[in-house]
Amino acid sequence: MTIAPIVQSVTVAVPPDRAFILFTGAIGSWWKRGMTIGAKPHEEVVIEPRAGGRWFERDEDGAETEWGKVLAWEPPGRVLLGWQIDAAFKYDPDLTTEVEVTFVPDGTGTRVTLTHSRLERFGESAERIAAQLGGGWPGLLQLFAELTEKEA
Repeated sequence: MTIAPIVQSVTVAVPPDRAFILFTGAIGSWWKRGMTIGAKPHEEVVIEPRAGGRWFERDEDGAETEWGKVLAWEPPGRVLLGWQIDAAFKYDPDLTTEVEVTFVPDGTGTRVTLTHSRLERFGESAERIAAQLGGGWPGLLQLFAELTEKEA
């Protein structure tokens, strides 16, 4: 079974290097509160800035919940994240789907494209999870775009 990747794009009014920094380094400030998997809402979402780095959330008590890992770190043009959250929205180190985000110059701004692929790895839940993720990514990218507007 093959599930088509989820592809979402947004154009932001900051250059690629700034968009990359805001997406990866300030993800906790634009990621929707409560749209996380920890026991409590996140205080921070962290993408460690290197291949092999962790991708996780931290709550107000300092408890960390893993989301995945950084598969490729190529500023300012691309980051590839391993999404290790299963169909029950729990961390699973044995499952990895891929979230690639590219940052391409577009006039004076940047075209940011997010592609969530390898969704067939969710097995029999793949179609349901793809529909859920497909409904969630557009709103998250809009929140990211709103953050960049404050920076422009």
